Amino acid sequence: MKLNIVLAQPQIPQNTGNIARTCAVTGAALHIIKPMGFTPTDRQLKRAGLDYWHYLDISYYENFDDFFSYQNEQNGKCFFFSTKAQNRYTDISYPDGCFIVFGREDAGLPEDLLFKNRESCVRIPMMPTLRSLNLSNSVAIAAYEILRQWDFPELQNEGTLTKFDWNKVD
Repeated sequence: MKLNIVLAQPQIPQNTGNIARTCAVTGAALHIIKPMGFTPTDRQLKRAGLDYWHYLDISYYENFDDFFSYQNEQNGKCFFFSTKAQNRYTDISYPDGCFIVFGREDAGLPEDLLFKNRESCVRIPMMPTLRSLNLSNSVAIAAYEILRQWDFPELQNEGTLTKFDWNKVD
């Protein structure tokens, strides 16, 4: 099963680095729509992603049209995450190959895009008096909900202790 995480015009390198790490540990592909508020060689971006960069399946797109051309070729359904959406992210059944799309940290996704795709717009519930969650937190919440629905394919589901054995009882 393939999960695609899309960042539209990300502005903060640390958020993108954290999201890259989430993609690496979950096996999700990362798609970035330009322009970005930093360069891919930004020191803060690399630091936030630690040593996970070589595990990434990452693609860059010059603009929304470039991305949607690729997405249409892949025949993957898009879900647009926004604080302005009407539907909860947990009420959706996410298909294999889907793309979960997140907007800029300071502006979100364009409203015309949301309005044209209203049935595919979802939100993470939060207190009404606060603006939004951090972008990297939102991506992690969404990714793990989808992976939970898919029963965490190809992910390690058990951990081991370094000093003890879970199977030995004293």
